Amino acid sequence: MLGTLKKMRVQLDDAQQVQYQLVVGDELLPLNPLIGKQLTLTHTGNIFCCNCGKKSKKSYSQGHCFVCMQKLASCDMCIMKPETCHYDQGTCREPEWAQSHCFVPHYVYLANTSGVKVGITRHTQLPTRWIDQGATQGLPIFKVSTRQLSGLVEVELAKLVNDKTHWQAMLKGHADDIDLNAKAAELIPQIEAKLHEIGMQKGDYSIERLDETIQSIHYPIDTFPKKITSHNFDKNEVVSGILQGIKGQYLIFDTGVINIRKFTAYEVSVELI
Repeated sequence: MLGTLKKMRVQLDDAQQVQYQLVVGDELLPLNPLIGKQLTLTHTGNIFCCNCGKKSKKSYSQGHCFVCMQKLASCDMCIMKPETCHYDQGTCREPEWAQSHCFVPHYVYLANTSGVKVGITRHTQLPTRWIDQGATQGLPIFKVSTRQLSGLVEVELAKLVNDKTHWQAMLKGHADDIDLNAKAAELIPQIEAKLHEIGMQKGDYSIERLDETIQSIHYPIDTFPKKITSHNFDKNEVVSGILQGIKGQYLIFDTGVINIRKFTAYEVSVELI
């Protein structure tokens, strides 16, 4: 197989285990059956922008060339920090794109990755978002009407709980189960005054408290690494070894781990032995 990498496709089966597919150009490679087998990925040296397809010397914002990174709304800083949305100021790079991506329902959630964390995602991206972060549990706690609103709520919760995943710890094992409902019941009263203030500022926009069940997620892993060594196509074009597991967007080899999402738009060949 030869083609450009994209974020691995994921799906939960009936046993709540993640089924992974490696996207290589237009082809899909089921990865779960390859656990325990030799797999080699070789970077050809080429990078092709995931938006315009032009060859690029470097990848920006997970797979874009510099020009696309500068002009696309999906690459703006407000995507990483939605509370800084500047649509109302008339400075959005792509107002029509924003209408379909930012002015749609979003969830604020708690997840168990390397421990409990808070996060946000569009209403269509659960449980995918949790899987991409390597979460073993997830719980949506608010449904809000815009992306900016989700960011404002997240900022308040992040004062009380992590909003980042410690990826090395996440890859070394599964965190102990957490009662995320109990955690939500502990956290939400501490921000209720701020939620009311945000709601008053935003007028018709809504913040809905949810009462959901905790989603459990299982990953196909034979062996967790004791020490984290990262593969990097920018330093070594060949990544090879026995595939020992997959978690988040990481392939876990006996020789180290690689974050597939980080190398979106890199052209690679894939060889099975």
